[in-house]
Amino acid sequence: MIDTLRLQNMFAGRSFRTWLVVALVLLGAVVLGSHPAMRWLVLLCAGVMAVVLLRHPILGLVATIATALVLPSEFGTGREVSLNLSALLVPGMFALWFLIMVRRRNIHLPRSRTTTPLLLFILASLLSLVVGTAYWDPAVPRPGNILLVQLGQWGIFAFSALAFWLMGNLVRNEIWLRRLTFFYLSVAGLLAIIRVMPGTERIRELIATFALDRAPFWLLLAALAGGQLLFNQTLSTRWRWFLLAALGAVIAYAFIVERKTLSNLAGVAPVLGVLAWLRWPRWRWIYVLLALLAVTAFFPTVFDFAGGEAEWDESGGSRLVLIERVVEVTMRNPITGLGPAAYRAYARMKPLPYGGAYWLDPQVNSHNNYVDLFSQGGVLGLGLFFWFSAEVIRLGWRLRSRLVDGFAGGYVNAMLAAWIGALILMLFADWILPHVYNIGFPGFQASVLIWLFLGGLVSLEQMERIQNGQTLAAPLNPPAPESLR
Repeated sequence: MIDTLRLQNMFAGRSFRTWLVVALVLLGAVVLGSHPAMRWLVLLCAGVMAVVLLRHPILGLVATIATALVLPSEFGTGREVSLNLSALLVPGMFALWFLIMVRRRNIHLPRSRTTTPLLLFILASLLSLVVGTAYWDPAVPRPGNILLVQLGQWGIFAFSALAFWLMGNLVRNEIWLRRLTFFYLSVAGLLAIIRVMPGTERIRELIATFALDRAPFWLLLAALAGGQLLFNQTLSTRWRWFLLAALGAVIAYAFIVERKTLSNLAGVAPVLGVLAWLRWPRWRWIYVLLALLAVTAFFPTVFDFAGGEAEWDESGGSRLVLIERVVEVTMRNPITGLGPAAYRAYARMKPLPYGGAYWLDPQVNSHNNYVDLFSQGGVLGLGLFFWFSAEVIRLGWRLRSRLVDGFAGGYVNAMLAAWIGALILMLFADWILPHVYNIGFPGFQASVLIWLFLGGLVSLEQMERIQNGQTLAAPLNPPAPESLR
């Protein structure tokens, strides 16, 4: 006889969800077995991952770090834009997080001074897309796929912000922040050591993503490794030796192996300088003298070391010409800009002269993040980004006055140095908010990690609020007053 009470218990509550997951997995196995194809395998893995992340959403941050570093993958879209797992995982995680908030009837963003300018920046970028489309110059040919490309560019802006907010919301205790940080340091540090070792090209091709050869990767690794080494006095001996090896690999890569790529020097050197400035404040006048000495006496030597006139003719001088063209076409609408990823269509309308030659059909990229932001979002978008950047520095400076040592002290100082270094790095290319036609989504695998760990500052701010008994976030849907219920 069938025990109806046992069946009712089996299909009730959490047991029912467990059996449903088992049934779906078995069904997926049957479908995959009868119709073997990579897309079905990807869908099955995505479904299983979604179920896991619904129960443990913080594991999605671990997956984001892993997919950004060691799971090389690229999905063509049939256009000039290609996607990767990092670009798909971040919005997927945000969707799951949003569902969790809906279920808990508590939809919110972090209660932080950084939230408002970042949210307004994303909305302003969307406004620029609408305005740029509405006022598109009829004399400028409009590519057939331009809307898709523009949405992809806006997606890079939005996904960067989502990574920042996910870290700030999901990590509510220092233990998980420490786990995520040392997981990143383990993977990134090992990749960095392999990268500078001769004869490892094949290994890198098999396990590493494009992030390994991007300047933000080395900038962030230098910041987090240096921050823990200089400020975390509780760091174990084994970790200290490993981080020293990783930091040595960063210095070797930036100053020796790839010294002609100025972005590596421009990212790593300021980070190390800021960390030293924060760690030994009594020696700050010495740092100023050294900087002045480097600019005056050693500049010719550094210039030749980095490639000299040949490198300037090939890269530096031509970039000034590209920047001039982008600024020129943007002056059609300097307030809200031309819209995301729109300036290339305008910039190719006439030949581009440089060095006595003419580029008849110029495919222009400014190779400067600030010029990109001005062209795509105008003064409005660029101003909002500067506001957000100032709030991040303000938050980091406030936290470091309270978190002076240990893991948290090392983390705060590291991310403060990392963001200052990132703001400098943005002068040399679209490293932090990649331009979809240039560094694009492949480069997003490196930049997203900076945004992710930058959100750790907000996470520490939320922990501080919990300790002080304050509200963590202001709901986006506040409950109605009793009189209206």
